Amino acid sequence: MSSQKNHKPHLAHHLETAGNQHGKGGRWADPQSLLFLTARYLEHTRARNYSHRTVYRFERHLAYFRKYCEALGLTQARQVTRAVILSYQSYLFHYKKADGSPLSAATQQHWLVCLVRFFSYLTREGLVLYNPASDIDLPRREHRLPRALLSSEDVETILSSIDVTDPMGVRDRAIIETLYSTGIRRMELCNLDIAHVDLGGGGDAGGGGGCGLLRVFLGKGKRDRVVPIGARAITWIEKYLTDVRPTLCPSINNPALFLTRWSTRYTESHLTKVVREIILKAGIIKPGSCHLFRHAFATGLLANGCDIRHIQIMLGHSNLETTQIYTHLAITELQDAHRRFHPASCEKPTPPTETPETPATPTEATDTTQTPNTSPTSPDAPQTPTEPPPETPPTSRPSSDKS
Repeated sequence: MSSQKNHKPHLAHHLETAGNQHGKGGRWADPQSLLFLTARYLEHTRARNYSHRTVYRFERHLAYFRKYCEALGLTQARQVTRAVILSYQSYLFHYKKADGSPLSAATQQHWLVCLVRFFSYLTREGLVLYNPASDIDLPRREHRLPRALLSSEDVETILSSIDVTDPMGVRDRAIIETLYSTGIRRMELCNLDIAHVDLGGGGDAGGGGGCGLLRVFLGKGKRDRVVPIGARAITWIEKYLTDVRPTLCPSINNPALFLTRWSTRYTESHLTKVVREIILKAGIIKPGSCHLFRHAFATGLLANGCDIRHIQIMLGHSNLETTQIYTHLAITELQDAHRRFHPASCEKPTPPTETPETPATPTEATDTTQTPNTSPTSPDAPQTPTEPPPETPPTSRPSSDKS
């Protein structure tokens, strides 16, 4: 069962419900109400083959906007003006989450873009006279780097901390190896079936060189792709399939690759909790869970010279700009350039080989001034430095210039 079916249909039946409630009063009886038009728009997005996650996000954003409008006494779409949209934008800007932090610019942009699309649809269908959200200035998104990044040493520490003598430890090791070897998303790993993993690398014509293949179906944006999977990950998956999975689910009717101890497919929240506990148990105190291994996968490939377009294909990014964020993390070449060309880094001062001379005592200074200037070529002359120490007065006559 795909995780797409885990989303409960909130408004799929609302149009039918609205039709049954015509004449009974309430907001459903008004075809101009925000509630009725929201259901109509969501059905339109489903008809255009938007993913369940996208439709769910639209539904959630529009529900919050509808509640905001109801607080202002607005229940119909034609009552929404540009001033209402700007007021809602200001509300999102000043909104504080439970921990006191504001909404990010990307979150604000997502919520407002949903309104732009919603009212654009209503305008095209002739349900409102104009689009009140057409000319609003959306917040500028920050180009943020990942908050945390696992080094290859961190990943190996996490892998070695898993107790593989326990059957659940073998399963957890196979999960972490798969995430790190393929860079797939949490959702994509939950949706994996046994048939989606080719441990042989696609046969003789594949030319995998010890690598297998992992087929991702209906990834983000409903895009399919094929990703290589390394030999070490294949070894642990084979061990899991041979020794552990038959004890979790003897039946062949469950196609899921990774199963919980209750013989069910992982949900995204459950997988996040399991992986987070594994990371903390290894002593790695960094925020994040499954996506940390996706970042480690990309930065590791880039640091070893992999072409960024190959990384883009393996990560499933539709835009190369999304992949280029990892070029800011793999800064080995920048460090080398800084070390070779920065003026402060180019200077390599040699440390002094002689210990600094200690200041002379007043008695020694007096004795030094009374010593006759003996030629250094004389065998009886004491060996003195060619330049007098700072405490010794100059032997030459002081200049008469007093300026």
